[in-house]
Amino acid sequence: MAGIYIHIPFCKQACHYCDFHFSTSLKYKDEMMEALVREIEMRKFYLGDKEVKTIYFGGGTPSIVPARDIEKILQTIYDRFQLSAVPEITLEANPDDLSKEHLSALHQIGINRLSIGVQSFIDRDLIWMNRAHHKDEALTSIKRAQDIGIENISIDLIYGTPNLSDREWLDNIQQALELEVPHISSYALTVEKGTALGNWVEKKKQKPMDEEQAASQFEILMEELASNGFDHYEISNFAKPGYYSKHNSSYWEGSKYLGIGPSAHSFNKTSREWNVANNQKYLNDIYSEVLPSQTEQLKLNDRFNEYLMLSFRTSKGVNTTYLEDEFGSAMLTHFEKNAQEYISKKWVIFENGFYKTTREGKLMADKIASELFTLENFER
Repeated sequence: MAGIYIHIPFCKQACHYCDFHFSTSLKYKDEMMEALVREIEMRKFYLGDKEVKTIYFGGGTPSIVPARDIEKILQTIYDRFQLSAVPEITLEANPDDLSKEHLSALHQIGINRLSIGVQSFIDRDLIWMNRAHHKDEALTSIKRAQDIGIENISIDLIYGTPNLSDREWLDNIQQALELEVPHISSYALTVEKGTALGNWVEKKKQKPMDEEQAASQFEILMEELASNGFDHYEISNFAKPGYYSKHNSSYWEGSKYLGIGPSAHSFNKTSREWNVANNQKYLNDIYSEVLPSQTEQLKLNDRFNEYLMLSFRTSKGVNTTYLEDEFGSAMLTHFEKNAQEYISKKWVIFENGFYKTTREGKLMADKIASELFTLENFER
């Protein structure tokens, strides 16, 4: 299985917490759309003979561009890669972009999954985040998408914001449940350097985020979604059975993927590539027929550490058979010996060949993984 990610580097305005690569100017939008097509042509051999089962338009805000631009990119992918019979094709969208006409056009060109950036159903918090939509637009956009036949919908929700009470957070979750969306991605607000929020905290205009509040709201999230039939299949992702994100799951399982567009990453199991995070430099390189990327060859322990970091975040956990097959018995022995500490703390359990985080362990999955990293270069 392989996936293709396309980064659309444009947004209407900058959210105060966001550190993703984007521009609020659409001046070079047409040149960028053509450059994305050209890069696909230039990278048509990157995935080898792997069948592409997922395509994901992220950003930025892909819903900001017309459906005809998305269609041209899709057609180029269809022409240059071997696709599965019914690939999952996801488009990230903001509620304020999803008019009935735009949704219909996206549906007609093959978009069969939407990831809608709701973030909150509280207007006060949307204003604080500098989101471009309000609550009513979020509600309307989801219902419109469902009405035209897009059932596979994910929404994003953020918890741990400064003024969000536990009661309000529970109301946010209940609103999502009432909309009957089958997938929810939910993240604790984090302070990133270079963002407006990061600057406010650095200059003490805003208090740092309350970690205890975020942990409490994560507990509420897990409890409410589990009691309503959602599988907690990755730390930040919850889905009804049959609605897991196939694209993101392929990342977590270590599958190959190709990233197209400025700042996009690619992975082929032995190396990682990343494109320049600058729109003008990206355009200059592509139009000069030069790939705008850097490459890092991954050592065995690099791949091992990344596998631990991703796997401990998933409900499947760390597969001992995969560890031994991919990294050798010495690495497996090293891992199992060191994992005993976390089993004794009841943060990790061993079950049917998999090491998994417990509910308590989910609160510190990244910490557990990082402490089990190896800097040694074991031989297979």
